[in-house]
Amino acid sequence: MTKRKEFLKEALAIAIPVALQAMLQSSFSMIDQLMVGQLGKTAIAAVEVGGKPQFVFAFVSGAIATVTGIMVSQYMGKNDQKKINTSMSVNLLVMLALALFTMVLCLSLPSELAGIFTKDSSVVLSAKPYLQILAWVYPLSGISTLLAVQLRCRNRAKYPLYISAVAALVNTFMNYVLIFGHFGIAPMGIKGAAVASLLSQVVNLLLMIYFYRRTCRFAFDLHMKKAEVVQYIVMLTPIVVNELLWTIGQNVNTYIYGHMGTSELAGMSLTGPIQGLFIGALSGLSQAAGILIGRRLGEHDYDRAYQDSKRLCLYGFVASLILSVILVLSQGFYINLYNVGDDVSRVGTQLLITFAILAPVKVQNMILGGGIIRSGGRTKYIMIIDILGTWCIGVPLGLFTGLVLKLPIVWVYFILSQEELFRFIVSVFMFRSRKWMNTIQ
Repeated sequence: MTKRKEFLKEALAIAIPVALQAMLQSSFSMIDQLMVGQLGKTAIAAVEVGGKPQFVFAFVSGAIATVTGIMVSQYMGKNDQKKINTSMSVNLLVMLALALFTMVLCLSLPSELAGIFTKDSSVVLSAKPYLQILAWVYPLSGISTLLAVQLRCRNRAKYPLYISAVAALVNTFMNYVLIFGHFGIAPMGIKGAAVASLLSQVVNLLLMIYFYRRTCRFAFDLHMKKAEVVQYIVMLTPIVVNELLWTIGQNVNTYIYGHMGTSELAGMSLTGPIQGLFIGALSGLSQAAGILIGRRLGEHDYDRAYQDSKRLCLYGFVASLILSVILVLSQGFYINLYNVGDDVSRVGTQLLITFAILAPVKVQNMILGGGIIRSGGRTKYIMIIDILGTWCIGVPLGLFTGLVLKLPIVWVYFILSQEELFRFIVSVFMFRSRKWMNTIQ
């Protein structure tokens, strides 16, 4: 019983700050949506479309951060500072390359990117400047993400939390000033939301650098042996390919919703922030799984790693059930915060209830696939599971039910989300096999 209490305390010490930070980051999009939501459904749809490249970047950069966390946590278990420095250095370069590529793409092809997801020319026109301003966010958020990883691995998860709280306040205040026009500044509409996000990320990065330098030892070191380079590529490639293909699949879903109508797209976009808050509230358990189980594997304590993994899955299941009930009871209040018509409100309400039903399975996949199984460095297993789920189940079902059968959007969303059930079943078999357990060199 004492060991269980100690493990729970250790897990919560990582999970709670990470969860609160993720919720604060999700609040960026919620604040944008709530304030932009007062401008009507075209503005809501434009922010949804304009945020899609950021959605892709967040998950692919998150993949790089996951690999960084695997490497740093295992090398911490071995007390190898030199390899920690090398891990951070190499991943920083990879992150910057990804961020600059995404930035150039958004600056040069904003209308083309927005036009992928909707036929409504007014939505595309509104989304264009939003995309171009947000382009400058990617290098800032990419570097901040990696710095936060090492702070968490060193049990300093509270610092990224505090920083995110400050950034969220900056974002909220600047949204109020710039979107609607206050203190002598002309109203900027959704452009103001993008500028506010950029300013908040500047503050976020500056504070992250300050606390990182106070807490972590770091020396830039790109020297890796040939075997280590191969090991790194074997870990990084599957997870980046996995996240990229998964996010492309999610963007195909947005394409489906957008071609079903602007009201459907706006209704779905209303659910995005609350889904982000829900998943963010439990993302800390996934992060805790990656760090704690990674340490156990680095120490070659495989039995303890397996038992601790089961405990984390149980914690996530119970917490997700509680949050689902809360979401069902409060969905009416949330939807009424937006200045939208009855058609959009109805769609948003139905989708939130559907998400609440699906959420416990989504959370288990996040903890199992996103944290536990990946902690051993054998990321190809999750890549295969996710690609099969997204491209053999989710995307085909979405295209067929949405564009061929033309079912109501709530049924399209529910049916294509059965990919989550597939992932869960396969992940459980993989977990029980223990083949994912591995100590990196």
